[in-house]
Amino acid sequence: MDFNNTKNAKKDILFFNRVPKVGSQTTMELLKSLSIKNKFHYHKDRTQKVETIKLSQSEEKKLSQLVNTFKPPSVYVKHVCFSNFSRFNLDMPIYVNMVRDPVERVISWYYYVRAPWYFVERKRAFPDLPLPNPNWLRKDYETCVGTNDPECRYIPDQRRDGFGDHRRQTMFFCGHADDCTGFNTEVAMRKAKENVEKHYAVVGVLEELNKTLTVLEHYVPRFFKGAKDVYYNEVQVFSKINRNIYKPPVAEATKDIVRKNFTRELEFFDFCKQRLHKRSEERRVGKECR
Repeated sequence: MDFNNTKNAKKDILFFNRVPKVGSQTTMELLKSLSIKNKFHYHKDRTQKVETIKLSQSEEKKLSQLVNTFKPPSVYVKHVCFSNFSRFNLDMPIYVNMVRDPVERVISWYYYVRAPWYFVERKRAFPDLPLPNPNWLRKDYETCVGTNDPECRYIPDQRRDGFGDHRRQTMFFCGHADDCTGFNTEVAMRKAKENVEKHYAVVGVLEELNKTLTVLEHYVPRFFKGAKDVYYNEVQVFSKINRNIYKPPVAEATKDIVRKNFTRELEFFDFCKQRLHKRSEERRVGKECR
């Protein structure tokens, strides 16, 4: 248990600062179901017109104070970058998150924001939002990459915060500093790795969900006890319903072109995978020792 950051928490507050398009909707459904079975409070950030994931220092302090007001045991879910609460003399929560192959993730986001139900739901929530341009909706990912369209041009160190710019998975683990905002940078990757090792109980991997659930059950049992049973008996149906049927297959050749500019994002993803495997092995060895 030397590697289990859960034991460092002074109170039972779990913070799922969810990365978009890594199965986070399914994980939220899982946490909702587990909140009833494991008797904890579930809190979620409200839907926002413009999702702000990088906060100013004052906004970061307000977020840290908000999370600390929840009565333990509680879970809070929000799309936002990592915050070190101790900077504001506040107790750190138990951090968990998920990651996904970064190229598959940007493709998923590309078609997610073009799915009819996505902009219909957004229009209902925010009636003043303009409807998207039909030409933009019809543009497929392979054409976008092949024509060097700005939407699919992944330039190293680019600091772009436009709509749908979710190319920087490392940013959610690096934090709110300006050094965290450049795409595919060495400094953002290093800081993201450091924060994961120091502050995250578990970072799951979407492509290895069964192993992720097993490790969550073992490392954060207060919140994830029975997670596998609940997922396979109750939540799995939701994940199938939530699948985007408007996402066509993308050729491996196109993915290979994109991967060339995702070197450090891919390195961070591999780091998280290895960390998950190591924790899974620790769990198995610990079980055998007992």
